[in-house]
Amino acid sequence: MTKKRGDTSVKKIRIFFHSIEEAFKSVFRNASLSIASISCIAITLILVAVSVILSYNVNSFTSDIEKDVTIVAFLDKEVTQEQIDEIKTKIANLDNIATIEFESKQQLIDEMKEENADLENILNQYTEETNPLQDTYLVKVENIETIGKTAEEIENIEGVSIVKYGEGMVEDLVNVFDVVKNITYIVVIGLVLVTAFLISNTIKITIQTRKRQIEIMRLVGASNSFIKIPFFFEGLLLGALGSIIPIVACCYGYMYLYERFNGQLFTPIIKLVNPDLIIFNIIIFVITIGVVVGALGSYRAVRRYLKI
Repeated sequence: MTKKRGDTSVKKIRIFFHSIEEAFKSVFRNASLSIASISCIAITLILVAVSVILSYNVNSFTSDIEKDVTIVAFLDKEVTQEQIDEIKTKIANLDNIATIEFESKQQLIDEMKEENADLENILNQYTEETNPLQDTYLVKVENIETIGKTAEEIENIEGVSIVKYGEGMVEDLVNVFDVVKNITYIVVIGLVLVTAFLISNTIKITIQTRKRQIEIMRLVGASNSFIKIPFFFEGLLLGALGSIIPIVACCYGYMYLYERFNGQLFTPIIKLVNPDLIIFNIIIFVITIGVVVGALGSYRAVRRYLKI
């Protein structure tokens, strides 16, 4: 019994290494078809990589914009320091609050003086008692999708006269960002499916040219797994080779773009994600897609078209 198990294990190991050897031989033996397969894989994976990079930057940009959205709570002009502290405590106790920052009306005057020298003489005429501005709390939320509800809760606090956060525009912006995110996800998934389809059909052509060879193998008693596994590794190898060009082109291209435009696109508002933060993920993702889709596409072609 032990000997039989040992023989079975040795047989599986032999089939494994034989399959890898046959996969490499097949790739080089059918060079023209292999090049066609690798080219198809490379083209689609370039599109996949570009879409993933775009998705990273869209998510980063939307996240930065969402973090910058601020609720401005204007306090009543007659509020005392005790009331100011109470308002802060009540705001802090609300859900969805990330940060709270107090800005006095005197600070606002000083900031306006620094930003516009022409207004300085006019603003100097105001004293603490005659200052027409209002003390404010600048509040940032954790979830921008419920910012409207949070703003309403803040406005209901006693001592808060009015609340502004760009209502209407913020909600529209969130909806646009959600649509863009969903589109990038759909594009990536769609391109992965296209890659699988192309690989499957390319491998199908390769299999058709070797159908006689496979039939002979079956006639001499070769098992299904003995025939299928080499094609599995062949698809895996083609996927790995096809991912090299997209990785080099997209990673170096993105690093060049990042350095060329100093980490921003058209305007400082649109900041590009630092390549150091995403390049490794892009490499792993593209290789994984190439290898997995290549192997499964090849395996599917063998099962479907040869009915093994």
